[in-house]
Amino acid sequence: MILVIDPSSATPPYEQLRVQVIDAVRAGTLVPGTKLPTVRRLAEDLGIAPNTVARSYRELERDEVIETRGRNGSFIAATGDAEHRQAQLAATAYVERVRQLRLGTDEALALVRAALQA
Repeated sequence: MILVIDPSSATPPYEQLRVQVIDAVRAGTLVPGTKLPTVRRLAEDLGIAPNTVARSYRELERDEVIETRGRNGSFIAATGDAEHRQAQLAATAYVERVRQLRLGTDEALALVRAALQA
């Protein structure tokens, strides 16, 4: 994820960040379950104040774009209707398990296709 803050823009930095995250979600660059950098890490990376990033995260959470899981961090939230959200959550859980098992993408997708055809 590449985020850029334009200090010369009339748009406040927290809003620039918020819009860029939303655009990345819509484009599919950030998918449900993607872990976001910590507030401090992103602030350092972008050269802005941590409170600026925290405000963006709060607004993104309010709009249900991200969800914060306490000490585990902030993640891109599942979106869409209830059935779609449940499918996204199941897919995210599957990906996490596949990574734990160190399976490759092709093998993981083959397993899904086989399960759907059964």
